[in-house]
Amino acid sequence: MPLPKAELHLHIEGTLEPELAFELAARNGIELPYADTETLRKAYLFEDLQSFLNLYYSLMTVLRTEDDFAALAEAYLTRAAAQGVRHAEIFFDPQAHTARGIPIGTVVEGLWRALSAGEERHGISTRLILCFLRDQSAESALLTLEAARPYLDRITAVGLDSAEVGHPPAKFREVFEAAAALGLRRVAHAGEEGPPAYITEALDILGVERVDHGLRALEDPALVARLARDRIPLTLCPLSNVRLRAIETLEEHPLPAMMAAGLLCTVNSDDPAYFGGYVDDTFHAVREALGLDRERLRELARNSFEASFLEDEEGLRARYLAEVEAYDFDAE
Repeated sequence: MPLPKAELHLHIEGTLEPELAFELAARNGIELPYADTETLRKAYLFEDLQSFLNLYYSLMTVLRTEDDFAALAEAYLTRAAAQGVRHAEIFFDPQAHTARGIPIGTVVEGLWRALSAGEERHGISTRLILCFLRDQSAESALLTLEAARPYLDRITAVGLDSAEVGHPPAKFREVFEAAAALGLRRVAHAGEEGPPAYITEALDILGVERVDHGLRALEDPALVARLARDRIPLTLCPLSNVRLRAIETLEEHPLPAMMAAGLLCTVNSDDPAYFGGYVDDTFHAVREALGLDRERLRELARNSFEASFLEDEEGLRARYLAEVEAYDFDAE
């Protein structure tokens, strides 16, 4: 059994494997512009974030019904359980679906059908995080939050994702203030392709409690000191960073330097169907490429539970942390 861990940076739409994409396309009478699954897999070569997003959004057309979203989430949970995931906080992008005429209720109800049974079926507790698309308007984000009101009992937090450059966090001040007033937790992608200043903006203007990516934080020593002092978690995605050319090779990833600087780092898979591995695959990759020893891996797993939004279930967090401490690497 792999090292127990939480996954905190996972886009459910990014778990759409080619096999499931073709299955859902057939079910919904959609013709994909690829001959077969292997042809589609070969399209998973990206020059940057935008080239990935183009394919990511085009493949979403196969997701139409509650059954489709339930199948997507169930497939992820099945893989996650085999990867040692005990808790998952899962992003979804409602605007990418409502823009296609899919009601937000269809998305949430379908995902929830699988997630609500996650503990019983897979031993995985879950939280759902509604992400706003930063390349859409602030007004669209506000309308999305309003549309989500009937489902807020199933949504723990809001986030901010999609194309970062040219879309600073400050653009979404109003919707994050509204989300905070509704009692929702707040996270945001920042410092992936955008500058370290975007991380500072996300903290100061959006009030985020966790930074998704934060890859470029080391460029600002004052920011590093703040992140370390305040124990603000970073949800790093090393395989994603390499696939999207944010860094050239995994061996160059700043994860060891970030941990040495006292940052609360976690390791996650981001969009695993597209980036070559789920979360335990990522743990193994960084262990080999960066020479992380067992205690560093245990620290990353511990961090993942400490950074989780489990304040309403501290007993569960304590149980997960105990599993991490008791884990025997020799039994892998």
